[in-house]
Amino acid sequence: MSTEMQEFILERENCPIHYWLGGSENAPLVVFTHGAYIDHREWDMTIPLVINAGYRVLTWDLRGHGKSRPGIFKVTDALKDLLAILDLLNVKQAGFVGHSMGGNIHQELVFKFPQRVKSLVMAGCTWNFQKLTRIEEISIKIGVPMLGWYPYATLLRQMAEVSAMHAKDKAYMIEAFSVLSKQEFVQVMGEATACLHHEPDYFIPKPMLLIVGDKDKTGNIRNIAPVWAKHDKDCRFVVVPNAMHCVNFDAPEVFLQELLDFLSVNA
Repeated sequence: MSTEMQEFILERENCPIHYWLGGSENAPLVVFTHGAYIDHREWDMTIPLVINAGYRVLTWDLRGHGKSRPGIFKVTDALKDLLAILDLLNVKQAGFVGHSMGGNIHQELVFKFPQRVKSLVMAGCTWNFQKLTRIEEISIKIGVPMLGWYPYATLLRQMAEVSAMHAKDKAYMIEAFSVLSKQEFVQVMGEATACLHHEPDYFIPKPMLLIVGDKDKTGNIRNIAPVWAKHDKDCRFVVVPNAMHCVNFDAPEVFLQELLDFLSVNA
């Protein structure tokens, strides 16, 4: 089976959305959404193997990222963009794999449009519906604006350092980050926090794989993951040894096996 991905462009208001499709049209669709500041290439190692396993794959560049520029990133607009792509393809329901902010967007999708979601894979992602501590609230309120004072090259280098272990992955991330201006970078960081809204009585009503690296030091992801997993009952929780925020980069074989095992039952 060919694993080649075909590129398409959906012209949306104020932004061309680039997306890629591969695999058989009759196969179950799995949507891959990248993390903040990077682009669809995050999934280059994973997607061919998912296609070979018998799935159709969609990946895309969020507005303001990668090739989907110029465009200002907003979570609400990104959600509309994703739904517009699915509607164009006449896809009523799919599986969704998201890393970091990509997973936050998918949580908003299942919260607002549960009928469009068959299953969810959350990699290195915080929980949208948690109750933040007062310290976490203050950290977000103060920390995001403070990024604007950082020398930009230092900020990008430090973000890459805390995200992945291997030099080639850090280099990719810095290159992808650099597409955004400093102002855009800080704006995306602020927008990412817009996904966080405490919903104490809400349970994600779909099967979910929650997978994190044991060395993930970004935000509260590693600490909140077991709490989240306990809250949402239909959740498989995996902590991957010797992996940081980009668990799909640091432990690709473990990530792929967990992903395919999950999809075999839930896609």
